[in-house]
Amino acid sequence: MQIRLLTAEEVQRALPMSACIEAMRGAFAQLAAREVEVPLRTRLATPDGVTLFMPAYLKQSHALGQKIVSIYEQNARQGLPTISAIVILLDATTGHPKAIVDGTSLTALRTGAVSGLATALLARPESAVLTVFGAGAQAPAQIEAVLAVRPVREVRILSKSGHSARQLARRVASAHPEITVHVAEDPVRAVEDADIICTATPSRTPLFPAEAVPPGAHINAIGSFTPEMCELPLEMLADALVVVDQKEAAWAEAGELIQAREAGLLDPTSVVELGDIVLGRHRGRTSPLQVTVFKSVGLAIQDVAAADRLLARAERQGLGTLIEL
Repeated sequence: MQIRLLTAEEVQRALPMSACIEAMRGAFAQLAAREVEVPLRTRLATPDGVTLFMPAYLKQSHALGQKIVSIYEQNARQGLPTISAIVILLDATTGHPKAIVDGTSLTALRTGAVSGLATALLARPESAVLTVFGAGAQAPAQIEAVLAVRPVREVRILSKSGHSARQLARRVASAHPEITVHVAEDPVRAVEDADIICTATPSRTPLFPAEAVPPGAHINAIGSFTPEMCELPLEMLADALVVVDQKEAAWAEAGELIQAREAGLLDPTSVVELGDIVLGRHRGRTSPLQVTVFKSVGLAIQDVAAADRLLARAERQGLGTLIEL
């Protein structure tokens, strides 16, 4: 039995952001059509971190697999990544494993891509100013995804230490010399005239006040993934169009939504799934002044759909290492 191993570098070579965004469009269309099997992730905690097991099957794509991802915040003290992951793809006909993919790079790519899809569906077409909170592993792909779908002219980056923000700013400026990129320090000033805001942090308190968010802004919130975390001001959600990747997962894990519901600030029936907008069942943004929020906790269908598209492209390009089991 042969299995193809794909490294982080090969993930980047084989699956460009635009192709991954289209893979996310297909995955969320299948989710909305109820053509997927995607159990809630299983969490196993150790004294030092947590490991998540995330299986999925996409019926139309015939894609089957699982991601295993570990989040160990203390790794940073040892100079190690805080997030590590692999994705295993299986043949949906035989059940045999057919690929093992670096899941850390794929997670960042698919998380960015679903934000790119949400931005394409919800952000105003003329959006030009992007503010990003967080400069860790997820942030670069968030920026690349937004740049792929909107005519951004300015990027503002904020991070807790400032050092990682400066590093990321240099990286983005080097790759996109036509864009103004700088590090911001004041959260209020950074968001008060932003068209798109991305939050990619593990914060347990809102990163900016509700009154700082300008009318018409679109927000991608992808950092929090437990009921205790909260990147966004709860009162802002009361008047915004709130879109999620999946309601079941969001109500189990999206701290902002859970806390806003408990505070009586968010009507659960008003929350929309992204796939319904993809399929045209919901119109999405209703006015240029409406604030839209995409809250994602991440679904295994994203990993499996991205890995499936990646494998097909890698095979055509002759990328990866074949091993015998």
